[in-house]
Amino acid sequence: MAASVDPLVVGRVIGDVVDMFIPSVNMSVYFGSKHVTNGCDIKPSIAISPPKLTLTGNMDNLYTLVMTDPDAPSPSEPSMREWIHWILVDIPGGTNPFRGKEIVSYVGPRPPIGIHRYIFVLFQQKGPLGLVEQPPTRASFNTRYFARQLDLGLPVATVYFNSQKEPAVKRR
Repeated sequence: MAASVDPLVVGRVIGDVVDMFIPSVNMSVYFGSKHVTNGCDIKPSIAISPPKLTLTGNMDNLYTLVMTDPDAPSPSEPSMREWIHWILVDIPGGTNPFRGKEIVSYVGPRPPIGIHRYIFVLFQQKGPLGLVEQPPTRASFNTRYFARQLDLGLPVATVYFNSQKEPAVKRR
């Protein structure tokens, strides 16, 4: 059942954002009809709206979803690592993540330069989180620290995609 973490190691998701873990929940992410698979390319124009997500997992369990960009503002100098794109908590297992509570509203990819990784990290909660403070800024977020603060442990699922700035459309 567990998906391989190899692409996460190769893509430096394990290391830059999360520690080594064993996936135990299946998480599917779709932007329209485009299925997000580790390392796939998604154009920013396709990811303007929040993706459709499906989770397996026990209905009695609650989950937290974090989406970040560890390559902000540029992959060669990620001085704003990690930039938050979305945080949802108290998501019931086996349901649509939109049934959870949105802590940070969704913002689609806007890579200014280079190819950026956009990472969805799912954690299983030990119980309802109640009030979760919104981070003061989207920049310089740390997924590991956030997980420690909320006692979330290691991730149960992670998937990432790559995105880069699209060429400007020339108007005639």
